[in-house]
Amino acid sequence: MVRWWQAAVLLAVVGPANAADLSLQRIMLSSGGVGYFEYEATVDGNATLSLDVPLDQVDDILKSLVVYDDGGTAGEVTLPGREPLTQTFVDLPFDRTALDSAPALLNALQGAEVRVTGAKPMNGRLLRVVDETSRGPDNFAILRNRVTLLTDGGIEQFILEDADSIAFVDPELQQKVAAALSRLAAYRSDGRRRLTLESHGTGTRSIRVGYVVAVPLWKASYRLSLPGDPRADRARLQGWAILENFSGQPWHDVSLTLLSGNPVTFRQSLFESYYVTRPNVPVEVAGRVLPKLDTGSIGAELAARDAAAPSPAPQQKALAMARSAAEAVPAPPPPASVPAQIEAAQAAESVTQIVFALPYKVSVAAGQSLVLPILDRELPAQRIDVYQSSADQRHPLAAIALNNDGETGLPPGVLTLYEQATAAGATYLGDARLAAFPPGERRMLSYAVNSKVTVDRSSEEQHAIVKAAIAQGVMRLTRLARQITTYRLRAASDGEHRLLIEQPRLAGWSLATPDPTHVEFSADAYRIPVTLTGSKQNNVVVTMERPLEETIRLLDLADDRLGVLVASNELEPSVKKALGELASRRQALGRQNAELDKLKEQRRQLVDDEKRLRDNLAAVGRDTALYKQTLDKLGETEGTITNLSTAIEKAAAEIETAREQLQAFVSALIL
Repeated sequence: MVRWWQAAVLLAVVGPANAADLSLQRIMLSSGGVGYFEYEATVDGNATLSLDVPLDQVDDILKSLVVYDDGGTAGEVTLPGREPLTQTFVDLPFDRTALDSAPALLNALQGAEVRVTGAKPMNGRLLRVVDETSRGPDNFAILRNRVTLLTDGGIEQFILEDADSIAFVDPELQQKVAAALSRLAAYRSDGRRRLTLESHGTGTRSIRVGYVVAVPLWKASYRLSLPGDPRADRARLQGWAILENFSGQPWHDVSLTLLSGNPVTFRQSLFESYYVTRPNVPVEVAGRVLPKLDTGSIGAELAARDAAAPSPAPQQKALAMARSAAEAVPAPPPPASVPAQIEAAQAAESVTQIVFALPYKVSVAAGQSLVLPILDRELPAQRIDVYQSSADQRHPLAAIALNNDGETGLPPGVLTLYEQATAAGATYLGDARLAAFPPGERRMLSYAVNSKVTVDRSSEEQHAIVKAAIAQGVMRLTRLARQITTYRLRAASDGEHRLLIEQPRLAGWSLATPDPTHVEFSADAYRIPVTLTGSKQNNVVVTMERPLEETIRLLDLADDRLGVLVASNELEPSVKKALGELASRRQALGRQNAELDKLKEQRRQLVDDEKRLRDNLAAVGRDTALYKQTLDKLGETEGTITNLSTAIEKAAAEIETAREQLQAFVSALIL
């Protein structure tokens, strides 16, 4: 038996057979995860058509349903609504949560009159249900619910679990509870909807109805057969499509088209009911006005939108082209090791996708997978090795450089490679992955490690000053960082080996060697061609460069850094001369500062001596010889201090002058 959720995966099941029944005729599967399904019926005059669809596809069908009727007009489409679960309880005296349990329902219907049967029969109105815990045998906890009623005799209680039955005295309330349960069951079990389509017209005509719903992705896989001669420049490429029919019904003689692209697809819940939250406004009284908000005019906007709406004619023309089939061209029987001819699909390139229209009708049972041939071409191919350090550090990958010289692109997919060895059969080489392959482009299909070629890779980084400029007291240095990678290549056998070295492309870096004009560019690497001759070692040096800018304020430059720049051989002579003069001036200024510090230290020591002499002078008698000697020494010290102060002032003035001269020298430098 087919489950309803299986039918929801792919397409709707057709309703009962009748003269105007819609039957599935065309399917268009997209790699965007959606499929277009088209039904057709023959009608006479006005007609009513029905289509039974899974509930979870209704949103997509409402979004994309299209009707083609050349001799009539499409009318309304009706289907049973899907009332929100919360809306089903609007006219009931309780909400959805009241049906979670019997205590919840009784508490929600507080005040209702009930009739209780059991060990303690009673009639009364519900007050409250509260849970309580009691202890049973072996002290096990037992959860019970105590119900309190207001009866004619007063307030009475009973244990809900001990009652045989509880019935609502009001039959209308009893019916409302039953109706709520019925609605809840119907909401959960109703998994399908029947769409009814009205068509108005005269005479006998065909009506087509199509829509887009979610489907499993169809996958592409390829087989690449290489000639036994390694020097051959073409290879045979065959493509196959793998898809599934999870529709819940068989497909009988349907036209199938496969689309490879990346369309924008989305879902929108159009089958849900939405209610706008309205503001609660105050009651109008005299003197108060609440005008409606003005959001501007939309007339011009609607006119512009209608003018910009695309005509459906180009799209219908593209679909008609996709449905046309190519005539199969018979071919002579190939040798045993050559792949058999296949009846390929007709391929067409549109603006955003590739269209593969099968030239025959397709039939497949429900729940079955299907593998269909869609491509058979001979393409230019070249055997080559590709070295990718991220894949293997020591050996390159054997690869095929495949050119798409056809008129249409190829969808992405996995690829299996064979070599046509002898009439006894082919040799399996490996697997590869094929990215989206537009016409006119080339792809490297790596399928195995080539251990016959060995690669030794080493790298180093260098920094050099390539330019220095000085202006307004600021020096701007341009350094060039170089990343040098050396590849040492050796083949294990004689002969000629063609190899591509993939050097990663780094943001901010550029390729210096080899010549970039002789190098291919991929999205994230440079592809450097190398030809190995014989078994001798070949060296390839790849240099990447990146400029680094540095701004230095000369007056803030440390002496040791300045000395390094003066001694550098990377600067121009004029810049080195200016920096040497700056270093000399700063050294002279440094000596002046050192001399000033020396004078200040001498004065400090003399000031300390003066204080000590004054203390000694106060401790001795005035009539003693020591007093006179100390007094003379004090006078001599004060005189020396005065002379040092004068020298310090002079030295400070000279230093200030030297600083101003240094500032003027730096500001005047323009190199």
